[in-house]
Amino acid sequence: MPKVVHFEIPADDPERAINFYKEVFGWKIDKWEGEFDYWLVEAGEEDEPGINGAIKPKEFGNMVSDVISVDSYDEFAKKIEMSGGKMITEKMTIPDMGYTGSFQDTEGNILGIIEIFPMD
Repeated sequence: MPKVVHFEIPADDPERAINFYKEVFGWKIDKWEGEFDYWLVEAGEEDEPGINGAIKPKEFGNMVSDVISVDSYDEFAKKIEMSGGKMITEKMTIPDMGYTGSFQDTEGNILGIIEIFPMD
């Protein structure tokens, strides 16, 4: 069953946001080594319940969003559309990670889906 596996927090000033979340919650935050500005958030210890996430520049969207892991991006994009939702971004490849995109549900909420590539 698909479940929420990641959150994203948009920021006008990512460095300011990083400092805030580090100081307030003690989160570990490191810059992603990928093609665009994105900071990975470790929001607690591995043995604690919950999920990790990221801080992103607002140019990539200005709402906090959750990302749901699916086994087939294309299948779930189709299911979203057929059930009254709307895909709002094109399918994007994250090198060495998987496929992702954003959708709007029937209530206007923006979320993401991700199909993670199988690990060898």
